[in-house]
Amino acid sequence: MTQTSAGRSQDTVTTDVPARMDRLPWARWHWLVLAGLGTVWILDGLEVTIVGALAERLTEPDSGLALTDAQVGLAASMYVAGAVVGSLVFGYLTDRLGRKKLFLLTLGLYLAATTATAFSFDVWFFVAMRFLTGAGIGGEYAAINSAIDELVPARLRATVSLAVNGSYWGGAAVGAALTLVLLDPAVFSADVGWRIAFGLGAVLGLVILLVRRNLPESPRWLYTHGHNEAAEELVGSIERKIEQDTGRPLDPVHDTLKVRQRHSTGFGEIARTVLRTYPRRTLLGLALFVGQAFLYNAVYFTFALVLATFFGVPSAQSGLYLIPLALGSLIGPLVLGRLFDSIGRRTMISVSYLGSGVLLLGTAWLFSAGALSAWTLAIAWAVIFFFASSGASAAYLTVSEIFPMEIRAMCIALFYAVGTGLGGIIGPLLFGALVESGSPGNVAIGYVIGAGVMIVGGVAELVLGVEAARRSLEDVATPLSAQGDVSSRSGT
Repeated sequence: MTQTSAGRSQDTVTTDVPARMDRLPWARWHWLVLAGLGTVWILDGLEVTIVGALAERLTEPDSGLALTDAQVGLAASMYVAGAVVGSLVFGYLTDRLGRKKLFLLTLGLYLAATTATAFSFDVWFFVAMRFLTGAGIGGEYAAINSAIDELVPARLRATVSLAVNGSYWGGAAVGAALTLVLLDPAVFSADVGWRIAFGLGAVLGLVILLVRRNLPESPRWLYTHGHNEAAEELVGSIERKIEQDTGRPLDPVHDTLKVRQRHSTGFGEIARTVLRTYPRRTLLGLALFVGQAFLYNAVYFTFALVLATFFGVPSAQSGLYLIPLALGSLIGPLVLGRLFDSIGRRTMISVSYLGSGVLLLGTAWLFSAGALSAWTLAIAWAVIFFFASSGASAAYLTVSEIFPMEIRAMCIALFYAVGTGLGGIIGPLLFGALVESGSPGNVAIGYVIGAGVMIVGGVAELVLGVEAARRSLEDVATPLSAQGDVSSRSGT
């Protein structure tokens, strides 16, 4: 139960909401949360893969746009730039206004922008819509990851988070398969198929929006921001639903937390927390995000160009080679995710980053030596991303866990923005130029750079990692508004 002491604008509240949420058994209610929130990564995977597979088609004269290779790289970078801007703006608003308002707003922006992309008439409109689409997706990262981690029991947080973020690759596989039909000139003309591809993404997003409207606000956000009665009522209704589903009463809880409610957190306090209170965690988040952002954006946005330039794969068939890569990336988090809860974060994140980096070095050597075909390159990527996908998903989980609740979404946004700004924007531009050079050796250099940043991320986790497995969020990072003693408080 929740108790409130005097003080209208900044009440002090003693609550057991975190303990009650963490002790819940997995039930149908959690599946509803996943359906409404987690499935959005399918959209992102669909979006990125379609654009990657469409890259060669969009350069063709009869596509209706006739982009150059450089303009394809520009559009990819503007999508990422939009995601950076969107993550920062919407991440701040997510902590200030609530998770639910923002995960509805950001999905709405995505829907509008991706629909408009289907009607692009020149390169600049296409680039602008890619920016706005990216802004919607970037905002989703902060709102969705913070909401899911606050709604899922601590003992399952990594398993669920990795599965959710890994579902991106389910969308990637679907997108790759769709392009085989949409880019087939015998089925759709060159200026129609790619437009339908974007339209399908909008339809899927609309379905998710309809489901998402029925999802609740995070009870952790509610009690911290002056809505403790709403938080109490919400958790009580969740408990009743789960007891009805399972047919068993829930165990009582005794752990409580006292917080001084607040309406918002200023930028000064955010900066002090990130730079002074948790400097080691900040370095860790940067290392993890830069590594995965560089690798993924560099490879995925230029994969079709590599296939066309070095292996002569037609644009209509490039999606076929993306399917094994996407499947490897999807299976990795599903298979390894539970180990992040059982074995622990530090060990599994290090294995994921270091393993993918070493495998990428071997792939770079084989590629430069001309020892790979289109199919063997695709298989190599599938194996690399089996590990890299788990590590990348765990990066979002990590920054969500290791910083306080009041700035959780903003921290996700901040590290996503910095990591993606450094790795995600530079990656596609660099790889686009390396592919355009026509030299396998130049492209291999890019792969070596990607391997290097992943290895740095793995080493950073070994040295700076915080073990958050099966621990409550409030235990891993003490809320800024916490009053009195809180167990396991750490400033590392």
